[in-house]
Amino acid sequence: MTGADGELPGTITGPANAAPDSPQRNRPRFDDLPVPDDTANLREGPDLHEQCIGLLPLVGVWRGTGEVVYPTIEGPYSFGQQIVFAHDGRPFLTYEAKAWLLGPDGEVLRPAARETGFWRPQPDGELEVLITHATGISEIFYGRARNLTSWEIETDAVVRSASAKEVEGSHRLYGLVEGGDLAYVDERAMVGRPLQPHLSARLNRIAG
Repeated sequence: MTGADGELPGTITGPANAAPDSPQRNRPRFDDLPVPDDTANLREGPDLHEQCIGLLPLVGVWRGTGEVVYPTIEGPYSFGQQIVFAHDGRPFLTYEAKAWLLGPDGEVLRPAARETGFWRPQPDGELEVLITHATGISEIFYGRARNLTSWEIETDAVVRSASAKEVEGSHRLYGLVEGGDLAYVDERAMVGRPLQPHLSARLNRIAG
């Protein structure tokens, strides 16, 4: 997902890999809510808050495949994933990620990781990200945009329930790459191991 210099590209040629009807699609919405519902399509719903302009390229529904690997698990394993970045006009994006484990021939085996949270850009350019995992882990990340189409965040705090796996920290890099896809790398320090690659994926825009 990186260029020859190891950096995520700062420019793209356009969303060539997006679903053909992605501009007409959106996340499921409820029109009878008494307040604005979230929208993942900038053509619909409330205007994007000016504080979120730097995150505008992320807004949408993304779907694709990735790989999970770590010294404490067998693998690597392939997974499918959908990520939704949406907003309701206030100065944050909502974030939801669902994954499913894939077999050797690409068949769906079972549901996998789930995350939900908020991306909260601050007036000074700092980015606060709160992510909660279905496995009993909550993380607070801080970071910044690296350029117009890539963002880097790192955990400042990790809180675990009594039944959760031991996770000490995470470092993530998100970026739009050639063809307009969304790619990311998640490095984690957990179960006594130092920070190292754990997840990576490349996702196509399917709505927004």
